[in-house]
Amino acid sequence: MPELPEVETTTRGLSPHICGQKILQVNIYQPQLRWPVPEVLQQLEGQVSHDIERRAKYMLWRFAKGTVVMHLGMSGAMRVVDADTPLRKHDHFEVVFDNGKALRLNDPRRFGAILWQPKGQSLEIIDSLGPEPLSEEFNGKYLHQKLSKRKGAIKNAIMTNAVVVGVGNIYASESLFLSGIHPKRAANRISLKRCRLLAFNIKEVLAKAIKQGGTTLKDFTQTDGSPGYFSQELNVYGREGQACNKCQTPIKNIVLGQRSSFYCPRCQR
Repeated sequence: MPELPEVETTTRGLSPHICGQKILQVNIYQPQLRWPVPEVLQQLEGQVSHDIERRAKYMLWRFAKGTVVMHLGMSGAMRVVDADTPLRKHDHFEVVFDNGKALRLNDPRRFGAILWQPKGQSLEIIDSLGPEPLSEEFNGKYLHQKLSKRKGAIKNAIMTNAVVVGVGNIYASESLFLSGIHPKRAANRISLKRCRLLAFNIKEVLAKAIKQGGTTLKDFTQTDGSPGYFSQELNVYGREGQACNKCQTPIKNIVLGQRSSFYCPRCQR
């Protein structure tokens, strides 16, 4: 599924096409995604959009009356096309602008979300989120404190939104490898020194992935249709049985939290 760098790439790609545009029409072709799509969104017709930003894996599209909260789910993709372009299968939500363009959400698995947050009100799914991994608030000291009472696997802990947002499966695996930490190690047994290293590597891996346009996944392409390129530099993710880039030991894969977890049994302790 699209992770934080892919969502950041999508947000940046959409911004110049949708911000400042006047909405002509809102079409809800599939009212039931992960949650029901609010009919109140049709009240945005005639409104001008302000800006769009990312929070965790959510895109927050601002209007005078509130915010459209968008999530790509497992296989969702946003596209800006000419409004007269024929709909594709699984195009579930569309915003038509008065400049002849349209924003469409295509989501084969329907795990994505389109929600509405009225101005002055909050959404629990947004308010309950931890700090952004690239923010100053997220650092080794903070991470060590948050992990101190967590006995579960460190990989699951750093993928928990209450600890830090947006560290998905790919980037958790890569950050742990660079930090030399086994994904099954108990979170509360990670020293402050290693937490500092882990926080640093999480920032580095995500920043690099964002710079390179996100990771290529079978369900993800950027808003202009071109893929991301970070997957060419993955150290462990998806490389089971291949030689570790550092020590040549075969990469292993275990399941943690119902997710594949790739690691080097020699480099990670």
